[in-house]
Amino acid sequence: MYHNTMTEESLRYPIGRFSPPAEITREDRENYLTEIEQHPQKLRNAITGLSDEQLDTPYREGGWTLRQVVHHVPDSHANSYVRFRWTLTEEQPTIKAYYEDRWAELPDASSAPVEPSLQLLEAIHQRWLLLLRAMSDKDYARALVHPETNKVIRLDTMLALYAWHGKHHVAHIQSLKDRKGW
Repeated sequence: MYHNTMTEESLRYPIGRFSPPAEITREDRENYLTEIEQHPQKLRNAITGLSDEQLDTPYREGGWTLRQVVHHVPDSHANSYVRFRWTLTEEQPTIKAYYEDRWAELPDASSAPVEPSLQLLEAIHQRWLLLLRAMSDKDYARALVHPETNKVIRLDTMLALYAWHGKHHVAHIQSLKDRKGW
């Protein structure tokens, strides 16, 4: 167990939990798009110079290793990209959920080199941003249904969520690096 002033909550959510904005303006969307555009490089920068031993260190007790975090991000963002496409081509689809914890245990996430996932994230974001930047206000108002909660979620809220998601995982890495003095 970590014996320091960091709480389990702050280790798990170093930038805080996602809180959906009540309203999202075009300016907000532009800021989220910038975050999504910059995220692959920020993730790459966060792990640059880390050894395999460091990449295999959990960011918190009982948490994923940094390697698993890196592999998780393109898994998650690829799912989000597909969810956006479903929502733009179907009427309020119920999306497919997945067990991200189980995905993180698969060999391609638990022990594989991180470079292919960094490249995958870069490619997904390039393609996703082409779609996101072409979307209209009406498109961003379209919604999907999450099967675990039955909540209806607008695409502009999903955009905010994934801008947060990228920062959240980079913060996991940076927080561990800061605590370890790496």
